[in-house]
Amino acid sequence: MGFIAGGLAKFLMPGKDPGGFIITILLGIAGSIVGGYAGNMIGITGKGLVGSLLIATGGAVLLLILYRFIVRRKA
Repeated sequence: MGFIAGGLAKFLMPGKDPGGFIITILLGIAGSIVGGYAGNMIGITGKGLVGSLLIATGGAVLLLILYRFIVRRKA
């Protein structure tokens, strides 16, 4: 699920990322965890495969935004 969420996040946020494809996939995996946790905290749960994928992708996009912000700030 994280692999697909990372790929979708990269598709939704194109551009050059420091770290490349591997970092994006790892962010997708972590994003699925973050998205699931955040969704449960606010009462949104992924019903079925599509719902879970949307939540995981949302978490991956959030982490990708944070990653880009942190890495560009250091450079």
